[in-house]
Amino acid sequence: MTPQEFFKNDHFAGKVGIELIEVRPGYSKAQVTIGPQHLNAGHRTQGGVLFTLADLALAAAANSHGALALSLSSTITFLRGSGSGDTLTAEATEQYIGRSTGCYQVNVTNQHGQLVATFQSSVFRKGDPLPFTLE
Repeated sequence: MTPQEFFKNDHFAGKVGIELIEVRPGYSKAQVTIGPQHLNAGHRTQGGVLFTLADLALAAAANSHGALALSLSSTITFLRGSGSGDTLTAEATEQYIGRSTGCYQVNVTNQHGQLVATFQSSVFRKGDPLPFTLE
């Protein structure tokens, strides 16, 4: 399966402009190039864009095992500003996987490799199959 197929029915991600670059078990990478539509009143990247980028990377990594994973809690820490023209990349890495829970770390960096935000999340797996097919 290509990364683009993983969230082909996630219309929100498409509208925001986020692309899934890589998915493998317990890991994913997503990217967005910041445009005027992503900026807040201070001409910096809206925090919700950063959260959405990290959350979609989390979803890909957590669901990469084939069982539906739903977020239990997520926290984000904004470390550096970004703005129009910046390319932001979120890398999600599985830190723990149990029978029904998982813990993930997502780092968001800019095109210079500088850390822009950190995001931590825990997920719950009910055991339900994904509503889409992984190949």
